[in-house]
Amino acid sequence: MTNTAVALVVAVFTATGGFGTNDFFGPSLAGLDDRFPPLWLGVPFAVGVGLLTWWRRRLPVILLAGSLLANALVSAHMAVVVALYTLAERTTAWPKVTVGTLASAVLVGIPIWRFAGADGAIPISIAVCVAPALLGMYVGTRRELVERIRERAQRIEREQQHRVAQARSDERAQIARDMHDVVTHRVSLMVLQATALQVSKSEDAVTIGKHIGATGREALAELRSLVGVLRNDDDAPLTPQPGLADLDALIEESRRIGIPVTLDVTNQAGERPPLLVDHTAYRFVQEALTNVHKHAPGARTRVRIQQTPHLLRLYVSNGPGRPVTDAALPVGGHGLLGLAERVRLVGGEFTAGPTPDGGFEVIADVPISREEER
Repeated sequence: MTNTAVALVVAVFTATGGFGTNDFFGPSLAGLDDRFPPLWLGVPFAVGVGLLTWWRRRLPVILLAGSLLANALVSAHMAVVVALYTLAERTTAWPKVTVGTLASAVLVGIPIWRFAGADGAIPISIAVCVAPALLGMYVGTRRELVERIRERAQRIEREQQHRVAQARSDERAQIARDMHDVVTHRVSLMVLQATALQVSKSEDAVTIGKHIGATGREALAELRSLVGVLRNDDDAPLTPQPGLADLDALIEESRRIGIPVTLDVTNQAGERPPLLVDHTAYRFVQEALTNVHKHAPGARTRVRIQQTPHLLRLYVSNGPGRPVTDAALPVGGHGLLGLAERVRLVGGEFTAGPTPDGGFEVIADVPISREEER
C-alpha cells in the first residue's frame, strides 16, 4: 500500500472515529463520548495525523506522539497501529520500541479499562499496540538482514573481481618480462651476427645476412605480441628463457617433490618451435605441475607434447590425489587465469576441466607459423 493510501485511510478513520467507536471502546481519554467526533475537532486531527503518516518513514517518533495525542481526544486507534508498526520497522531498536509500545498500551488501554474492564482492555491493547510493534520489528529486522547479506555478497563479488584483475595484471606483467627477455635475446643475436658480418669482410656475408634477417623477423613477430602488454620497469637479464628442451629437468624436480610424472614428447616437425612459443610451453607445463602439487598432491600425472609443422598441443592431466593438508601452500585460485593468459597472448586456445576419474586436465593448442609466413 502506498504512502498516499495509508495516509488517506488513517485520516478518514481519525475523522470519523472508525476502528474505535465509542460503542465498543468507550469514551476517549479526554472523556469525549460522541460516536463521531465533531468536525471542528475530527478534521484538524485527521489532517494532522494524515500528513504525519505521509512522512512516517522520516518521522516515526513524531507520528507516534501525534497519534497518541489525537487518540486522547478522538478515536485514532488506526493511527496508533500505523505509528507503532512504522517505529518498530524503521528503528528495530528494542529500547525505543519497548518504551513506545508500553506508553501506547497505557494511553490506549486506560479508557477501554474504564469502559469494559480488564477483559476488554488487555486484548485490545495487545492488538492495537503490541502486535503492530512485533510485526514491525520482524519486518525491519528481516529487511536489515537481507540488506546485509546483499551488501556482503556485493562486497565479496567486488573483492573477487579485484583479485582476478590483480592476478591478471600480475600475470601479464610477468609474461611481459618473459617476452622482453626473449626479444632481447633475439636482438642480441642480431647484434652479434652483425658484428661477425663486419669482421668477416664479405666472407660468408650472404649466410650471415640470412641469419640476421631470420632473427630479425622472429624478433618482430615477438614484438607484435609484446605490444599492449603492461610490464614493470624491472631490469631483465639477457639470458635465453627455458623451453621444451628443459622439460626433463622440470619433470625431475616434480618427481622429487612427490608427483609421479610421465613425459611424452612427439615432434613431427623435427625442429624447435619459435622461441616465444617454446618458452610459453615450458611455463604452461610448469604452472600445471604446480597446480597439481597444490590441489592434488601425489596424483599420477601425464605430460604430453605433440608438435606438428603448424600446431603445438600441450596436455597435462592428473588423477585424483591425496587431500590437501599443507596449509603453507598458497592457493589463490588464479593459476588457470595465468595459463589462459599466456596461451592467449601467443594466439592459442586454452581449455581446462575435470576428468571422469576425478582428476583434472589442462590443454593448450598453440599455432606455429612458418618462418616465411612470419
